[in-house]
Amino acid sequence: MSWTLMLATAATQSAGTHPAAGPAGGTGLALTMAVTIFVLSMLLGLEVITKVPTQLHTPLMSGSNAISGITIIGAILAAGAGGWLGGTFGALAVVAAMINVVGGYLVTDRMVRMFKVRR
Repeated sequence: MSWTLMLATAATQSAGTHPAAGPAGGTGLALTMAVTIFVLSMLLGLEVITKVPTQLHTPLMSGSNAISGITIIGAILAAGAGGWLGGTFGALAVVAAMINVVGGYLVTDRMVRMFKVRR
């Protein structure tokens, strides 16, 4: 199943428009799918990070800042989606992603200053 199809299915089930959603609106299935994707992405990220040599961690920080920028956009969308739970987790995600972006830029700037030629 493609990612776009899974996301579209989760979106329609959480909205209660899927025919198999039943009287509860299908939010349990959508939540289960979202948590499953979250856990799998954490495990994949852990696997990728443990395979990167130590010398490459700092240079890869600037690349991860771009990914965190995308995360901030998703967190803002989640915070504004409605409901106290989505808003709370969305706000926490915005704060965590901003800390990651700022820290990443500080570390990258420090690394670039280390390799600058002094006159």
